[in-house]
Amino acid sequence: MSDAGRAASAGAPISIARLDHLVLTVADIDRTCAFYTRVLGMEVLRFGEGRTALRFGQQKINLHAADNIPGLVADKPTPGSGDLCFITELPLAEIVAHLGRCGVAIVAGPGPRAGAIGTIQSVYIRDPDMNLVEISNY
Repeated sequence: MSDAGRAASAGAPISIARLDHLVLTVADIDRTCAFYTRVLGMEVLRFGEGRTALRFGQQKINLHAADNIPGLVADKPTPGSGDLCFITELPLAEIVAHLGRCGVAIVAGPGPRAGAIGTIQSVYIRDPDMNLVEISNY
């Protein structure tokens, strides 16, 4: 048995390794896919029975259309209720220039924020559903 398995069986707290996926409820899946691929370079992934996700690195964002919510979801799935932070290796000056070329307004930043493992430099934008999207680097 692994150390994590022994710890869990001994009553110790679960140890989470990483995030696999999260879900966004959106008004229009195609519009959301167009934004996240064009602006953030994510890949559209079709899976299951008509499901759609946005893949980046080893994670993905599953998309639920607000007018077609599946059975097992958050208590109040609502477009625009997300607040996400993505890490990039690109310098923020390049991110700011790219956002300008894409016609995406920066709503805050660039500036320092508290990240999961230290201080990050961030800019904030809004996606088509008005979710707050933070683009950051360490």
